[in-house]
Amino acid sequence: MDSSETLSHDARLLWDAALGLARTASPVSARALPPLLFFTDPLRTPEPWRTAERLPEGAGIVYRHFGAAAAEAMARRLKAIAVERGLILLIGLDARLAETVAADGVHLPERARDQASELRAQRPHWILTGAAHSVEAALIAGDLDAVVLSPVFPAGGTSAAKPALGAEVLKTVAARRAVYALGGVGPGTIAGLSSSGACGIAGVDAIQAAFAV
Repeated sequence: MDSSETLSHDARLLWDAALGLARTASPVSARALPPLLFFTDPLRTPEPWRTAERLPEGAGIVYRHFGAAAAEAMARRLKAIAVERGLILLIGLDARLAETVAADGVHLPERARDQASELRAQRPHWILTGAAHSVEAALIAGDLDAVVLSPVFPAGGTSAAKPALGAEVLKTVAARRAVYALGGVGPGTIAGLSSSGACGIAGVDAIQAAFAV
């Protein structure tokens, strides 16, 4: 049975919307990018494998360990799930760990996006994504396959104090490069992205709530 056939109502809503965005993304990325990215967080997603085990084939995981002592063990666990379920695994910032567990690439925070050129030269097959919190930051990230723009809508977590950029700003970036929408993206807001040109959606809490059931 296709794993997507067992999704909850909210998970199906998010996955179908993500697939729809990926099909109509403008411009189309040179690489096949996952339409949905589940971002982990040690505090907000303490058991990320539970969500990963429910993600449909073709989705992606961004494992961010923030220096956790058991980072390699968790990365290996997520890699095993990714292989079994046909998922894409990116490691947040840590290229060494990505290499160690044979991940599919790296996600860079905005402060570290200058590492993209060197990573591209060393690992041309990797998928490289990077965070951006403004139009300017999103458009200068030249060596990334896609940027993850946030917060698009009012969000929680570390983005709670940041003003929402809005769907029109997302559309401006999407006209120039592949971009994911992050921040406040969930079942109640996903319809607002339908004509944005984004290549997919990303999330922490909303994806965990929808898929880890």
